[in-house]
Amino acid sequence: MNETPAYPVAWEADVVLRDGTTTHVRPIVPDDADALQRFQMHQSERSSYYRFFAPVRSLTDRELEKFTNVDHTDRAALVAVRPGPDEPSVEDIIGVARYDVVEPGLAEVAFNVADSVQGMGLGSVLLEHLAAAARERGVRRFTADVLPQNGTMLAVFRDAGYGVRQQIDDGVVTVSVDLDPTERSREVMADREHRAEARSMQALLSARRVLLVGPGLPQDDGGDAPGAQSAALLAQRVIDAAVADPGDTELFVLDAPCAVLPDAPALHAVATWDDVPPVDLVLLSLPAVHAVAAVRRLAGTGARGVVVLSAGFAETGPGGLERQRELLRAAHGLGMRVVGPASYGIVTTVPGARLRASLADRAPAPGVVGLFCQSSPAAVTLAATLERRGLGVSALVSAGHRADVSGNDLMQYWLTDPATQVACLYLESIGNPRKFTRVARRLAAEKPVVVVVAGRSGQVVPPGHAVRATSAPRAMLDAMLRQAGVIRAENTHQLIDIAQVLAHQPLPRGGRVGILASSAALAALVAEAAAANGLVVAASSDFLAPERSADDVRRSVEALYADDACDVVVVVDVPVVMPRGDVVARTVAQAAARTGRTTVVSVVGLHGLPDELAATAPDGSTVRVPAYSTPEDAVAALGKVVGYARWREQDHGAPVRPSGVDRTRARRIVEQVLASGGTPDDGALLDDATAAELLGCYGLHPWRAASVRTADEAVAAAQELGWPVALKTADQVLRHRTDLGGVRLDLGDADELRDAVERMTAVAVATGIEPVLEVQSMAPAGVAVVVRSVEDPLFGPVVSFGLAGDAVDLLGDVASAVAPLTDVDVRDLVRAVRAAPRLFGYQGAPLADVDAVEDVVARVAVMADDLPELASLELYPVVVAERGASTLHAAVRVRRATERRDPLRRVLPA
Repeated sequence: MNETPAYPVAWEADVVLRDGTTTHVRPIVPDDADALQRFQMHQSERSSYYRFFAPVRSLTDRELEKFTNVDHTDRAALVAVRPGPDEPSVEDIIGVARYDVVEPGLAEVAFNVADSVQGMGLGSVLLEHLAAAARERGVRRFTADVLPQNGTMLAVFRDAGYGVRQQIDDGVVTVSVDLDPTERSREVMADREHRAEARSMQALLSARRVLLVGPGLPQDDGGDAPGAQSAALLAQRVIDAAVADPGDTELFVLDAPCAVLPDAPALHAVATWDDVPPVDLVLLSLPAVHAVAAVRRLAGTGARGVVVLSAGFAETGPGGLERQRELLRAAHGLGMRVVGPASYGIVTTVPGARLRASLADRAPAPGVVGLFCQSSPAAVTLAATLERRGLGVSALVSAGHRADVSGNDLMQYWLTDPATQVACLYLESIGNPRKFTRVARRLAAEKPVVVVVAGRSGQVVPPGHAVRATSAPRAMLDAMLRQAGVIRAENTHQLIDIAQVLAHQPLPRGGRVGILASSAALAALVAEAAAANGLVVAASSDFLAPERSADDVRRSVEALYADDACDVVVVVDVPVVMPRGDVVARTVAQAAARTGRTTVVSVVGLHGLPDELAATAPDGSTVRVPAYSTPEDAVAALGKVVGYARWREQDHGAPVRPSGVDRTRARRIVEQVLASGGTPDDGALLDDATAAELLGCYGLHPWRAASVRTADEAVAAAQELGWPVALKTADQVLRHRTDLGGVRLDLGDADELRDAVERMTAVAVATGIEPVLEVQSMAPAGVAVVVRSVEDPLFGPVVSFGLAGDAVDLLGDVASAVAPLTDVDVRDLVRAVRAAPRLFGYQGAPLADVDAVEDVVARVAVMADDLPELASLELYPVVVAERGASTLHAAVRVRRATERRDPLRRVLPA
């Protein structure tokens, strides 16, 4: 394929269709002429009539030249392609979308989808991608002429969620589509993305016929290629595991590393590629240099996914990274998802549908926990912990370097999977935090999500993981997880601790904890741990004397589980002299099952989910109380679960929609600034007038400040603006420092102002800065705060809030969140800083207008979300008075945007 100089590489993308298969979308090029002609000739008469209003059988040479030669600006076209069935190296077009600009900001659009893939959502995908490309080129509206009987195309426009108008004239429907994203269009894309990605995961996890491709590929250097020995060991491990525990899986082995396969009913040898039967899933255990060729030979097998067990890809350097990209291109082109490389595989435990496509020699016990991890070592550790604790799972998926399938995909699937009631993820890196937040928040509203991230900051990037660098503070990861509503575990040990409670106990109704301990000292220890984890000790707490009888135990337990005695229960039994008996454990288990009260225990000799702590509930189900090695572990897990239960009960709000927003004008201002040239890599700082104009598009209006150099100019400015005034140096550091002479406030007459100008000019000269000053009217007294946004390469638009002042800055008392935000997010952000009480009448001070400052934060969040070009924005200070909030200074920096990790179109990892 020959790329034209203006070829927009960023428009290329792999996408998932409605049935869970994949395809590649890219801009059209002149070399597509033959493929476009084949596409047109295979279209039905009906489809051709809908597209051209005539039964066009083939395109003329002139039409082919026109359709394939575009400038990607005023004329653009996208094609969806897949490898041809007869010759995989030749691409077939299965869909075309194009626009032609007819006047500034307006383009005529047309779509044509192959008959063979109609009904799979390709039209809506092409509309999303073409709209994103058009917006990038300054097109704000599409128009199209559609025949009334073409209900499918009309539905694509109508159901996309954009602003749509239509009218009928001379038997043709003219449709007009506003391309500015709306809340509805975002919801539509998210819903379609969820269904498609969930369907693609369902195809992998429900596979029954699995093909293992071993290292003995029929190539001359197959046995000597780097990694061949390792690949052979991996393949042998899969075979041994399939013999030991086949589940409900049939394993077909191509080019097995052993001369003769073991005799097993679910194991079948395949001699050559021509003998490969239809399969659902492929396990690839090959040297990396042969992986791409093997994937290309899977055309026609029906496989929906490839699990790459071997390594040797992106972690080895640029050559390996390109090999990994080729692997993705080949698999996605054939409609398949990729798990790996360096994956431990996939195991599911649903009765009657147990999938064994893994290196694990034993599958975990069946259960309701969905477990996702990345590296194979992590999978081994987690599998061993599950077995030791007796905790069952619905599925265990290892994504390795997660070149394609990630935790986001599994969360999309688990949202509607009835077998999975708890989602647990061990993440070594997060490649798309913005999408993670969006998907995890949706899942957490229905089912608990527990996450452990390697490293406290989440900024450790293992070899082979494609993660953009970030300049966000280390606390950003915690803020993002809180915003998503997920439970953050400190380590894998605590991940399983929390999962035990969620999988086998009901969600708590509150945070009042009842304690039953075998000594007063233990009761005090648990009470201290409870307070540290946000729990309140209830009056029902008690301790059991060493000489307790069975009746004593029963009476204490009944009091603890009495109606409204507490919300959760912690039992700690550590006998000192007498050997441990089962009376306490069984009595507590029966009470917990009978009442449905969330319970955890720490009893010597019991760990995990032992039978001694199992009992039958009134509905006949078996309830297990989780046991922990230490009381601190039990209380810590319980505290996390109580926190999640509180989050579930809260109103999470609606996306903020401030009034008076003019996105079209804001986009035009930014494009004009960038078109003027001279924008450095770190962005161009807008002058005050342009910054005020841009901020005004979002209802943000910084107070006017007059720039002066002399006392006479300052007095004239003060008379125009109105007394009293403030005088500030224009220096970005000193302008906020009253203590260093950079600011003088409440100057009421000309003499005071002249004196201040003289003093401030002297300070400027002494410190070596230009003596440029600013005069500004005094704002009403109040609390000074700072609102910022930064476009982070990894997290996207990060909005932060804090109170102004050295102490706050030095202590890092700043709260951050990733846009878009809901009204509840905004409220929580303002209240998250430790100095927030100053806004609420601290020590008798007047109450500040919190609603006004929340409105400022909301507008900044919307602006940051709308404009990826907004490199940074700082409103400092914003003075929040008893009524209103005054923005006294704004600094705005813009730069050419790179595509966000979670763009306004559905895409798979590139």
